[in-house]
Amino acid sequence: MSNQRKQIHLAAHFPGVNNTTVWSDPASKSQIDFDSFVHLAETAERGLFDFFFLAEGLRLREHRGRIHDLDVVGRPDTLTVLGALAGVTTHLGLAGTINTTFNEPYELARQFASLDHLSDGRAAWNMVTSSDAFTGENFRRGGYLDWNDRYVRAGELIDGARKFWDSWDPTALQIDRARGVFAPDASIREVTHSGSQFDIRGRFTIPRSPQGHPVLLQAGDSDEGREFGAAQADAIFTIHGSLEDGQKFYSDVKGRLAKYGRGHDDLKVLPAATFVLGDSAADAAERADHIRHQQVGPQTAIAFLEQVWGRDLSAYDPDGPLPDVEPAEDSNITRGRVRHAKDPREIAGQWRAKAEAEKLSIRELIIAVTTRQQFVGTATQVAEEIDRYVQADACDGFILVPHLTPAGLDEFVEKVVPELQNRGSFRIEYSGTTLRSHLGLRHPHHQTEGVRAS
Repeated sequence: MSNQRKQIHLAAHFPGVNNTTVWSDPASKSQIDFDSFVHLAETAERGLFDFFFLAEGLRLREHRGRIHDLDVVGRPDTLTVLGALAGVTTHLGLAGTINTTFNEPYELARQFASLDHLSDGRAAWNMVTSSDAFTGENFRRGGYLDWNDRYVRAGELIDGARKFWDSWDPTALQIDRARGVFAPDASIREVTHSGSQFDIRGRFTIPRSPQGHPVLLQAGDSDEGREFGAAQADAIFTIHGSLEDGQKFYSDVKGRLAKYGRGHDDLKVLPAATFVLGDSAADAAERADHIRHQQVGPQTAIAFLEQVWGRDLSAYDPDGPLPDVEPAEDSNITRGRVRHAKDPREIAGQWRAKAEAEKLSIRELIIAVTTRQQFVGTATQVAEEIDRYVQADACDGFILVPHLTPAGLDEFVEKVVPELQNRGSFRIEYSGTTLRSHLGLRHPHHQTEGVRAS
């Protein structure tokens, strides 16, 4: 039996303006200036990270009719940023969230194939679904998609994109000047697809890219989402915090792979995580508490509570007890993505029980229930804990979410990465040039139907 340690995969999430960041901190800089994106990307590459990750906000969320700092806002177009970063990085993967509900297979296939070519094989697509009509109002097609159809459309969109990526033979570009042959017709096949969501017939305009297909990431924790990830994704972006919950999720999604002809290593599990470092455990804990209270101010605490209660709670003291009233039957007080379960009365009951048992105020409760997986301690302690999760099969690594833009990752790279390397759990240099090689993923071969020679 091999004693070789599992290698940790790390990615850097670029924080936007939301309650995850401390945008009011004097050290926080612009989330729009290109220099901010360059700083985080170069830091991640210096730290030998697998990839840089951009989330997406398609509409400013409205809470009680007003914009509130609860979502990713004010960010330039994802693919534009990633394309620009391809020119200032050499090894770092470039991953972006692009919605499957409001886009077309050919369009997305072309955009990500272009990014893969421009970056020499470092492109990744985080596939997310939406059934949110409010967000859809920003799009010509009206945007509304029934909740049960969101993965139907996503599955068809991915299938269509794969067909386009597979439609050029790897050796299609012959560029034979003597014979006057650039690419033989037979090596560029017609794509056909007919389903409930798309009806496609045409040819792709871009040769097969270095990775064949960009790396596909997916975020979704429902049973349907897990099944979609096992069938389609190369990596899953999760929110599971504890070691035990992580191990259950890891075992569940990895156990679904065989039915799709996939092996254990064909899918990476990468939870989101934050970190706070200190000179001692006590110092780090004090810093972490200060950061969380900056992230969840009084107004933010009340707004999160109102999402569940579905009513105006502005008269309540954030440092006081939870409301004694029940949630409204129609709790749709927030327009846009909401981060809690669908049954407000059930979640309110759980929050009341927690607040009573732990004697928590409204603000303290919201801090407790909205905290991501968090690593807090000295650099050595944080490295040990990250390594423990990976070696115990709770995940394959983490997507780190700094609380400051853009320098929030600097301290981690300077102090924690060397500790992980000393443990033998993290690379000391890049061994390949593509994101697939960083993640240990197989190169996809032609694997789709509906691509035919003419």
